[in-house]
Amino acid sequence: MAILGAHVSIAGGISKSVARAVEIGCDTFQIFTRNQRQWKTPPLDEGDVSDFREQLSRSGLGPVLAHDPYLINLGAPKDGVFERSVEAFTDELIRCSELGIGLLVAHPGSHVGSGEASGISRIAEGLDLAWSGFEGNAALKETPMVLLETTAGQGSNLGHTFDQLAGIMERASIKNHLGVCFDTCHAFAAGHDISTPGAYEKTMQDIEDIIGIEKLMAVHLNDSRKGLGSRVDRHSGIGEGMIGLDGFRSIMNDGRLKEVPMILETPGGDEAYVKELELLRSLLR
Repeated sequence: MAILGAHVSIAGGISKSVARAVEIGCDTFQIFTRNQRQWKTPPLDEGDVSDFREQLSRSGLGPVLAHDPYLINLGAPKDGVFERSVEAFTDELIRCSELGIGLLVAHPGSHVGSGEASGISRIAEGLDLAWSGFEGNAALKETPMVLLETTAGQGSNLGHTFDQLAGIMERASIKNHLGVCFDTCHAFAAGHDISTPGAYEKTMQDIEDIIGIEKLMAVHLNDSRKGLGSRVDRHSGIGEGMIGLDGFRSIMNDGRLKEVPMILETPGGDEAYVKELELLRSLLR
């Protein structure tokens, strides 16, 4: 049985997200722990943290995922941006620990003209520095896994090939704390076909050969408005894009992924999520 959910809002407080996920019909869910478009953010409210943990425990939902802020770029060649990114990512690890969130999805980063090899090394360095700051925090409660998300490869974004993801994980000292989040739209736009059973199996075999299927710890379920290999990140509703329902049928019935949380990030908000969760469950054999 698949573990399905969606990215839900934290409007009104993080603890509100649990009830939203339950109302939508989720088994699991993903949140931002703060405003994802700001560098600085107030510390978590202790009461909100306590409420979140209590409501989550009662709900039976999980595992819960967080997504790092969009501003973070651990691949940045400029020291100022790099240092701010490391600081923000350290804070995100601490927030996940306080909330009891065990999976933190992260865009790997962009090399911004420094080149692929330099960017991969920089990201690995940034992950190690952030983890060092996280481990030095006295309030450390729980240790999240960092899941590097597959990207579409727009601009100088890294993570659009499995070799790039493997390279980051190999270079980072915290490799035992790293996994992968497979975003269906991003992967398809990057050139990894999943639209037919045969193409899907080849892509999964590539993950097994290059990264290891055991490192695939989350899936973002999004159809793609753009074609295979377009390198353009544009999400579409399930079955309404270029991947199509056959691709999602393969994912939903892949026994290797039955314990892997799958998160919708499609357009349309909560109302659309209700319908798409029902559609995805209808694909189960």
